[in-house]
Amino acid sequence: MIDSAHKQTVVLASGNAGKLRELGEVLAPLGVALAPQSEFNVPEVEENGLSFVENAIIKARAAAEHSGLPAIADDSGLEVDFLNGAPGIYSARYSGAGDEGNNARLLEELRDTPEPQRSAGFQCVLVYMRHALDPTPLVCQASWEGFILQEPRGDHGFGYDPLFYVPDHQCSSAELPRELKNRISHRAKASALLFEALRKR
Repeated sequence: MIDSAHKQTVVLASGNAGKLRELGEVLAPLGVALAPQSEFNVPEVEENGLSFVENAIIKARAAAEHSGLPAIADDSGLEVDFLNGAPGIYSARYSGAGDEGNNARLLEELRDTPEPQRSAGFQCVLVYMRHALDPTPLVCQASWEGFILQEPRGDHGFGYDPLFYVPDHQCSSAELPRELKNRISHRAKASALLFEALRKR
């Protein structure tokens, strides 16, 4: 149980400074002091799960085991309906050639696919484990629905953001102001769910 009257250090199973800042701000009112796993020399683990949930649990368990502290991990990616959910858990390594290569491969896979069939969603799973042997980890999942554009648009964001069209705002994710994206994205929604779950725990 997290006691907001006393600071509780929780390890984030990531070295991403942006994720650390965003999630740290969300959980700060609960008395959570989020620390990167690099502070505890947590080694990179093989993400060999078959789902976002499995991969997030693998990462959270490793961070908790090496630090001796509670841990949070996320696993996220893009699911394209026409491609039966691909690239899915392989989103970051879809092409083996970074963001540009991933976007190029996605456009090639969807070449000549009509707009109504280009629906897609970003998925984010956040897992909180009290310790490495936690039998009931908290699992919070959220999605962000949209469509895949015919060509990249926008200079903000990263990954598939330039190709992900957000109907409610009639622009790509990469054209959204960062502050707005951080309020409406899949990760923002999952973070809000985690906050509520920890607050009640």
